Order: sequence, then structure tokens, then C-alpha cells
Amino acid sequence: MKAIQVAAYGSPDSLTLAELEEPVPGDNEVLVDVAAASVNPIDWKIISGAMKAFIPLQLPYTPGVDAAGTVIAVGRNVTTLSPGDEVMRFIGIVGAFATRAVVDAARLARKPRSLGFLEAAAIPAASLTAWQALHEYGELQAGQTVLIHAAAGGVGSVAVQLAKLAGAQVTATASAGNRDYVQSLGATDVVNYTQEDFAECTSKFDVVLDLVGGDTQARSWSVLKPGGTLVSTVSKPDAVLGEDVGATGKNFATRADAALLTKLAALYGSGQLRTHIDSVFPLSKASHALARSMSGHVRGKVILDTSAYQSSGPEADGRRERK
Repeated sequence: MKAIQVAAYGSPDSLTLAELEEPVPGDNEVLVDVAAASVNPIDWKIISGAMKAFIPLQLPYTPGVDAAGTVIAVGRNVTTLSPGDEVMRFIGIVGAFATRAVVDAARLARKPRSLGFLEAAAIPAASLTAWQALHEYGELQAGQTVLIHAAAGGVGSVAVQLAKLAGAQVTATASAGNRDYVQSLGATDVVNYTQEDFAECTSKFDVVLDLVGGDTQARSWSVLKPGGTLVSTVSKPDAVLGEDVGATGKNFATRADAALLTKLAALYGSGQLRTHIDSVFPLSKASHALARSMSGHVRGKVILDTSAYQSSGPEADGRRERK
């Protein structure tokens, strides 16, 4: 099998495409023929070495947290999936940037038939993160107001749609070039962060979703209602600043949840949620894909296409046609 390898922390430029021994699924695992994987900020943050104190990894390792593909073998205890099933998953912290991956069967959800593998690979991490941020930590309710930072990105794009589906009124921060895009997702108001200061909004919000951190997070306290919630996927909000405005701050790491992913997959399958693919790179150009993600100007998701390395034959030909 082919896999991207990180031999040392640093720049994504040092990534290599290596030939590795194909993994064998354990009793409760499945072996997946990976068709596509998505790039997430956590990937390049880990590669840089910035996370090594919190996420220790044995080098070399294969990066990537989510992907989509076809089951090609199952462990002896697995009864819910069979070879040929098309699936997607948030597999954890590493392992997705490869042509094969062994995954705990409990982490997998079936790919919606209406979506190709490239679209499906964009769903797991971003969608689970957005749902958990808004509904589990933000406790967003119909009729409430929510401010979503970096609304055009992978998580932000899903969050805008989920908040709209929940019956909330959505304000988004985005560049002028993404105004129409985030409005099409369900944002009522868009603050152009390059020319406007969201902290000067006259409206106050029940929930702020921080996908940026730093000064953006610190200034977000000023636009929360008393009793409101600042949810961050980036860093822990300052509790002292929260006390000053009578609001609560929460930070979390995304939880793998096959049942929730299945629920979200149904929303994509029915068209209630949609993905947007910013760009697609072959697996051999993983460093370019990571650089694109690091640019900070991604609309939706950056995807790695592994189809060039998949086995030939009728089954593979059919899979490629369904993309």
C-alpha cells in the first residue's frame, strides 16, 4: 500500500510517499480501500510539532483523520459491515493519508449513495466538530442567535448550515469574496473581517463559535449575551473574561461517534446539508494540499484523491465511476 509518511516534525514539504506493508484488521476492525481523504488544520498542526506535547506520536507516522472508501476485509467479530460496503469515517488522529486503513468498525458510517467519495471524505471530521460545538457544547436552540467565525472554512461551512437547520439566526465572519457563499449556506448577516470589526456589532449573541482563536476569541466575549456561550475548537477561552460579561467558555476535542455520523450522513443524503470542495490533490501532492489548507483562505474542504493507486479490476472500475 501507499502512504504519506512524516519522518520528522516540521514543514509539510518533508512529507514522503512510501510503500508500506498492508495492514490486517483485528477482530473488531475492517480494512478499507481508501478512495479519498480530507485535509484538516489538525493535520498540519501535528506535522509542525506544535501538538507533540499533547499528542505524542511514534515517528514515522501517516497523517490524516478522516476519509471515505470501500470495505475490503472485516474482522471475525464484525457483523455490521461486509466487503464492498462504501463507508466514511473519522478514524482518530492519524492514518487516513494512505491507500488502505484499518478502522474500528464502530467508527464507520455508510456513505450516502447520492455522494461520491470525494464529497464523502469531506464530511466526517468537519461535520462531527460543527454538530458537537453547536448542539452539545453551545446547546443552540431554535430562535437563538449565533456568530460563527471563519464561516467559509470546512467546519464553518457545516456549522452555518446546521445552525440554520436548528432554527437559529446566523451571523458569519468571512471575507468579501465569500459573502455570497456563506449566505447561500444560511447566514443572514455577514461581517467582512478584512474591513469590519465584528466586535462593533450592535446585536448580541447567544452562542459564538470560535474557529480562529487568539485575538478573535478574546474579542468575542464582548458580543455575547449574559448567559451566552463561547465555544472554541482552537483553545480554551479565558474564564475570567467570561465572568466579566456573565458568559461561559467551552473548548473541546472532536469525539468519534458513528451513530452521530450516520445521522449527519442522512442529512447530506437528503440534500439538507451539502459539501463544498475547495480543491483536490493526488495523494503524492499531500504537501501541496496541506499548504493550501494552511493558507487560511479555503472555502469548504481540501481533498486528497487516492484513486490513482487503487487496484484495477471490475470492482475498482465501478467505484471510480461512482465518484
